[in-house]
Order: sequence, then C-alpha cells, then structure tokens
Amino acid sequence: MAAVIAPRIVGAGHAEADWQASRWLSALPGRPLGPLLAGYRRLVVLSPHPDDETLACGGLMRAAAHAGLEVHLVAATDGEACYPGDADWTPQRLREQRPEEVEQALAALGVDAQVRRLGLPDGGLAGCRDTLERAVTALLGPDDLVLAPWERDGHPDHDALGEAALHVAQSTDACLLQYPVWAWHWLQPDATRAPFDAFTVRLDAQAMAAKRRAIACFASQLGTAQPATPPPILPAHVVERFLRPFEVYLA
Repeated sequence: MAAVIAPRIVGAGHAEADWQASRWLSALPGRPLGPLLAGYRRLVVLSPHPDDETLACGGLMRAAAHAGLEVHLVAATDGEACYPGDADWTPQRLREQRPEEVEQALAALGVDAQVRRLGLPDGGLAGCRDTLERAVTALLGPDDLVLAPWERDGHPDHDALGEAALHVAQSTDACLLQYPVWAWHWLQPDATRAPFDAFTVRLDAQAMAAKRRAIACFASQLGTAQPATPPPILPAHVVERFLRPFEVYLA
C-alpha cells in the first residue's frame, strides 16, 4: 500500500468529473455483494457523524438488510459542531435534527437498523480514543462485518474512529472494511497508481435510487432545510461523489 499523508480539507476539492476520468479508480477490482456478505450475521457500521454512513455505505447497508443481516449503526457524534456560531443552527438543534435525518435515511434505504448514539463531541474524537475502543469492542460479536472510516480520510474525527476500529479489529477476529469519505476531496484522481488496496461493489438502479433518496434526507447538511444554513457541508459537487454506481471499500 502506498504511503498517504492526508492534507487539510480545504477548497472545493476535486470535481466528480475528475474522478470519472481517473484510471486508478476505474481499475479497482470489483467484488459481488452476495459473496461479500456471505457468512456474516450482522453488519456493524461505525459512523463519525450522522450522514457519513449513508454517503459512503448506503448501498452496502441496503444489500445487507435485504440479505437478512442485522444492521447496527454506531453514531460516534451527533454532528452538532458543523455550523459553529450560527444563531439558527445551534449545537442543541443539530443534536436533535441530525439523528432524525439518519432515521429518515435508513427508512429510505429500507434498512431497519439498531442505532446507538455514543454522544461524543463532534470535532473531538481524537481525544476519545479509549472510549471509542471500549465502545467498539463491547459491540462486536462473532460473525460481524464491520465498516469504519479510513484512518487516513483527512478529517480528524474520521481518522480517530478509523484508527480505533483498526486497533480493535487487529486484536479481535472482527472483519473490518474501511470506507473513504473526505479522501475524495483531496486524493489525486490522476495519480499513477491507487493510494490504497481497495475494491468496489456495484449498485443496481434500485439501490442507486434508494441511496439518492436517503442522501436527500440530510437537509441540514445539504442546505435545503429552513431556515437556510450557512454554506452547506454537502454542496452539490460533494454529493456527486457519493452518487456513483459503486462504493469503494478498503480491505
């Protein structure tokens, strides 16, 4: 695996058109969903903020539910710090709204998930490593497939949760897959080789439509809620990165 040092997330990042032209992204091997999920009883999804699980893993979550797996979602934070200082979108309001948006998104995906909110500080997961590891360890059981952020994703909360999950997986028998979110912002689509060992899972038309509906549930992040938010966390050019007919996972 090539060494990657994630820069800060600044600017608009790469347009989806650049990723559509990326040779290394298009060359990633594919894995069919059926064999990928075979043999597991539960899918345990670790999400740093409400929406990351849907953006990166909505298709796989839907496939797992349809295959009869239990789906468990662990929300590390409530995403309350996304609009600091805004008079309308206060931390308290976001703590209430963002979990509701997750429930709506899960319904749009057709996923009856068990959701656990850890309530850790948004933006502060790097200081909660021990708590994260204890929580993840206590949740895991035999025959679990675990999804967690890539530990080099570039956002400190994503990196912290990814590192905790990686450490727990290395010390247990859990099978861990990692997902990129903000990496699509800063990774180089025209690199000569892939920056990680990864594979894709294809989404059919029904899964893509369900995922699009699920993403639309995050009004507080898209700028579609009332009153209007500051510049939204998920403007259209960012959302495009997660409307591809496939999802990417690091094995």
